[in-house]
Amino acid sequence: MASAWQSVLSVHQRIVDNGDKRTDPWLLVYSPVPVTIIFLVYLCGVWLGPRLMKHRQPVDLKAVLIVYNFAMVCLSAYMFYEFLVTSWLSNYSYLCQPVDYSTRPLPMRMARVCWWFFFSKIIELSDTLFFILRKKSNQVTFLHVYHHASMIFNWWVGVKYVAGGQSFFIGLVNTFVHIVMYSYYGLAAMGPHMQKYLWWKRYLTSLQLLQFLLFLLYTGNNLLTECDFPNSMNMLVFGYCVTLIILFSNFYYQSYLNKKKQK
Repeated sequence: MASAWQSVLSVHQRIVDNGDKRTDPWLLVYSPVPVTIIFLVYLCGVWLGPRLMKHRQPVDLKAVLIVYNFAMVCLSAYMFYEFLVTSWLSNYSYLCQPVDYSTRPLPMRMARVCWWFFFSKIIELSDTLFFILRKKSNQVTFLHVYHHASMIFNWWVGVKYVAGGQSFFIGLVNTFVHIVMYSYYGLAAMGPHMQKYLWWKRYLTSLQLLQFLLFLLYTGNNLLTECDFPNSMNMLVFGYCVTLIILFSNFYYQSYLNKKKQK
């Protein structure tokens, strides 16, 4: 038992020692322990929440959801702007961009927006909480939980080791998609009278699928070419995108194509 614990401590020490020294002092970055605790609390909430709400009335969160969703639109717009402008000012390449680990203003600006992107994934765990409180547990699917829970780890790794470089493209595209997505959720939260303006939900799912295909091509190209960016990171993103494409494609089929057949 003592030997196993020593092995765990040794692995933990290697993880914390090999990170980006610029981002280590930032909230939740230095060690994987805090983000692991958040992950475990989230899974406990997913399991326990519906059971606690079983004999309770749904909570009316209309005002909260409107404020939350449009706040997320603003945060996503800010991050999109920062990714776009900082990469443009830094003359980033869309084919191969190593991480600049210096403390010059532009690399630090890129690292900071990468941290905000990581932190936004923790904020987005609130999506699940709102579903549970509103007794919409049918929305808390495997795809929903898998995507939300895994993203906090993926981007903790990104900020811990590669805050910049190739990582910027994922943040740039995803923040744009989230501007559209949270705009949809914000409008939907206003009430049933907005449904006639939300005919484009199907296209939102298509946009989400398109981003994963872009990430797949982006990282696949970097795995096949010489680039001073860790192949381990490209492989992680590539494999992750394969799983999301499969899950989102199934969601698209079940939500739109299969229902159309049944009708």
